[in-house]
Amino acid sequence: MIIAIDGPAASGKGTLGKRLAKHYGYRHLDTGVIYRAVAKALIDAGADLTDEMLAVSAAYALDPEKFGDPALKTQAVGDAASVVSAIPKVREALMSFQRQFAAGPPGAVLDGRDIGTVICPDADVKIFVVADPKVRARRRTLEARARGEDADEAAVLADIIRRDERDQNRPTAPLKAAPDAHLLDNSHLDIEGGVRAAIDIVEAVRAGRQRV
Repeated sequence: MIIAIDGPAASGKGTLGKRLAKHYGYRHLDTGVIYRAVAKALIDAGADLTDEMLAVSAAYALDPEKFGDPALKTQAVGDAASVVSAIPKVREALMSFQRQFAAGPPGAVLDGRDIGTVICPDADVKIFVVADPKVRARRRTLEARARGEDADEAAVLADIIRRDERDQNRPTAPLKAAPDAHLLDNSHLDIEGGVRAAIDIVEAVRAGRQRV
């Protein structure tokens, strides 16, 4: 089974995907990490984030062993990743990596911003996670401060709004819900509540198919 988790509510979404994968014994991939890894490679090289040739080269040279680097979670790398992810050839280069991961046994949970629409359009379950931007800003600010970063909530909110608009309006793989995606609003849910809601969605889909 392939479970696709998309949506603008980035804060907590990766945790939701990881918890969901653990519940079902599946593998998990936070696809935002691979774009962050490409962005960090460009930042480390002092390169222009819009340099298509260097960005594509970095995409093909990805090392999964480095996906756990704490630096990938910083605000600066996240901002850069949004710019890099808008480059069509970068998305193309990373598509096969994501699809190969999704196809492996026993099953997989992938979360990102185009999983159910582009990467895995035939996913068994698609969940589109949303939350009020102010709630997302508060959560992200607390997460950043917990990592020892000096985060300004107003600035974080402005960045969230800016990134959502950029991702929703990009010509390639825009951020949007797949027609058959199930909406999950976690504005007022903690991670436990979000996980339970996601499991309910998966089980409802499985039960529906079992009755067919």
